[in-house]
Amino acid sequence: MDYKDYYKTLDVSKTASHDDIRKAFRKLARVYHPDVAKDKKTAEAKFKEINEAYEVLSDPEKREKYDTLGADWDKVGQRPPPGWAGAGGRRGAADPNGGGFSFGGTGFSDFFEQFFSGGGRPGTRGGGFTGFPGGAPQERGSDVEADLLVTIEEALHGAKKAISLRRDGRNGVQNFEVRIPKGVREGQKIRLAGQGEGAGAHGAGDLYLRVRFERHPDYEVQGSDLSFDLELPAARVVLGTEAEVPTPDGPVRLRIPGGTQPGRKFRLKGRGLPTKLGERGDFFVKLEVTLPIELTPEERALWEKLAAGK
Repeated sequence: MDYKDYYKTLDVSKTASHDDIRKAFRKLARVYHPDVAKDKKTAEAKFKEINEAYEVLSDPEKREKYDTLGADWDKVGQRPPPGWAGAGGRRGAADPNGGGFSFGGTGFSDFFEQFFSGGGRPGTRGGGFTGFPGGAPQERGSDVEADLLVTIEEALHGAKKAISLRRDGRNGVQNFEVRIPKGVREGQKIRLAGQGEGAGAHGAGDLYLRVRFERHPDYEVQGSDLSFDLELPAARVVLGTEAEVPTPDGPVRLRIPGGTQPGRKFRLKGRGLPTKLGERGDFFVKLEVTLPIELTPEERALWEKLAAGK
């Protein structure tokens, strides 16, 4: 298993600010997102790498753990260093009936799954008891959890994903077609019955795939709502304009009244993600006003007139 240099993936320094990391992700995502790239197969793999790097570096807690781990992670026996609280631990926890687990098709690398995901570690529901009346109770195998990357479009419309599972110490790979239900929510768990730890008379636990939404290059998820930052030049905002806004349902033309102040939010009702009640959240557009960095002599003269009130 290779170490993942997330800073290199996003082409930022280790001292990069949160804003720098966010801008780097968006810049790369708009190049490699499968919806816009010509070579979709290559772009999809690259975009997953970018998404994974941003998932870690954009989260202060995950970033601190990643920096603590360092490139010499393998010198500590593939275990988190001392003080690594809350990490997933070694993927493939000990299982007396066949070892740990390795996954394919979840959207995350082995490195991420080992240190930043559920990645095959026992879940919290394991350890039930089975047996017959009058007999000694037998402990059921533990449940296992792993993360599953789901796009916004898949959450809206539903999808099917091919997932592979290999149990350490056993030959062969099990393949599953996992159904992503329409309206699935972030953090929701999809259950694969009997695919956890344990086997035989004791009974196996279950495998739970925890849904994690793929980061989108244009908008961010906020519960069932989506948020988009619309950047427009000052002149267009002052005079009033129209702008095209990307939404999961396709582009929408939005009218910006003249004199609209920076930071104002526009609401597009019902264009967000499904809610628990089966409805849809909203899509919010936040106005960001951009100022020119360099001015031509003519532009400077015009700005000077405005400043003078002429």
